[in-house]
Amino acid sequence: MTSDDASQLVTAVLAASAALLRESERLLRPHGLTAAQFNVLRILADEPEGLSQRALGDRLVVDRSSMTGLLDRMERAGMVRRTDHPEDRRVYQVRLTPAGRTLWEKAEPHYVAAVRQVTAGLGAKRRVECLATLRTLEANAARWSAE
Repeated sequence: MTSDDASQLVTAVLAASAALLRESERLLRPHGLTAAQFNVLRILADEPEGLSQRALGDRLVVDRSSMTGLLDRMERAGMVRRTDHPEDRRVYQVRLTPAGRTLWEKAEPHYVAAVRQVTAGLGAKRRVECLATLRTLEANAARWSAE
């Protein structure tokens, strides 16, 4: 791959990311959700015991200050609840509320349908390859920023 090809690849990834985020925001707006809020609900929906605020931030790839503001808004809206961690009082445990779960259950089918449309032209093998490529780019970018 030439440096021009590499630049085009990164530009295409950034453009696709921006387009997907924009369309996710548009799709989720009628449910009263942002893409970031939806992702919190998505992760917590599979974690009945909840997650620490830090673990949630790590999975979302969000810094602490952004995570705190996001969870503050979601807690005020009744979507999540933060409680003291049972073993470490310095840590908050974040869980879905019943209202948060209901919201997730309403929004998720619409999101899944949209994702299926976006990926319709890709077979299973190609989706796996794309995911591997994107994870490699993400890991390389993390190392790049650490240098």
